[in-house]
Amino acid sequence: MGLVATSRVKSPWILHYCTGGCNGCDIEILACLTPLYDVERFGILNIGNPKHADLLVVTGPVNWKNADVLKNLYEQMPAPKMVMAVGACACGGGVFHNCYNTLGGVDKVIPVDVYVRGCAARPEAVIDGVVAALDKLAGLGRGEG
Repeated sequence: MGLVATSRVKSPWILHYCTGGCNGCDIEILACLTPLYDVERFGILNIGNPKHADLLVVTGPVNWKNADVLKNLYEQMPAPKMVMAVGACACGGGVFHNCYNTLGGVDKVIPVDVYVRGCAARPEAVIDGVVAALDKLAGLGRGEG
């Protein structure tokens, strides 16, 4: 594995995007940044620019208005890239499933690599999802899958 691939796995930069919903999962993701969980000690950074992100973390159900924004964010990320859907709404629509104004889960718009279920997903589950995404990213760096 090269230097760039190794640095992506050892210090992933995460872009968080909320497509709507109740913001319960957003609060749990922000809890991961608090001193109790402190994911930054592992090199994980929450950034605001998709051009620097390795992992796109999406919460909430996708609706007609934000589907294009989500596609645009995904396309701006450099390869190899990972997508993690956090919460019941992002995984399959949750309580918004079959609503007239929603498309459903994130996988209706962009490919998802890791699903973190729960309503709201606990911070421990979010961290486990990031680790699973990093394992997949490391596999891509080695030429797997």
